[in-house]
Amino acid sequence: MIAASIHTIEQEIKGCARLIAVTKTKPVSMLQEAYDAGARLFGENKVQEMAEKQPQLPADVEWHQIGHLQSNKVKYIAPFVSLIHSIDSLKLLQEVNRQAIKNERVIDCLLQIDIADEETKFGLLPDEAGTLLRSPELTDLQNIRIVGLMGLATNTDDEVQIRQEFRGLKQLYDTLATISTANVQFTELSMGMSGDYRIAVEEGSTLVRVGSAIFGAR
Repeated sequence: MIAASIHTIEQEIKGCARLIAVTKTKPVSMLQEAYDAGARLFGENKVQEMAEKQPQLPADVEWHQIGHLQSNKVKYIAPFVSLIHSIDSLKLLQEVNRQAIKNERVIDCLLQIDIADEETKFGLLPDEAGTLLRSPELTDLQNIRIVGLMGLATNTDDEVQIRQEFRGLKQLYDTLATISTANVQFTELSMGMSGDYRIAVEEGSTLVRVGSAIFGAR
């Protein structure tokens, strides 16, 4: 089932976006099955879970932190994380930079934008994202690189609303992508999950985060 699901999704998004297999709560045996089916990008919501699984999987796995990230947890994933999707403050970026220096790395990051009609979602407002990208303090952070944006659509069956939210995020991406500095180089737009990744890809997503459509419900 896992292999067939991965193959189907990758064929659907081929040439447009890359698939991140969201592995939260799943045992390492299922991750290995996904790896054997060709998956190389794995996404985790919780730092502790990622840190525990990472040594048990092959070294060529790219680990993506997709859940809300607290500053005091950055140190646990800084040695190996490929992309942090959930940056929502300059303070968090500064901590990522500190930990990247300790590990002699440059860590790629996405700014999480609040696009959903829900109070429970994290993220920056569009104006806040622009202010952050233009802030003088950002130029001091030489061990991080902001490579794009991430957003979570409203949890709704209204596909018109979901499409509008994704389209708005893509428009913001296009606007902010004109800001290019040593550590701001937009290439990735992370939007779309199991229930809405097809719409996300149609609206310009380059990374889709899919869990239940691969592994089944939690």
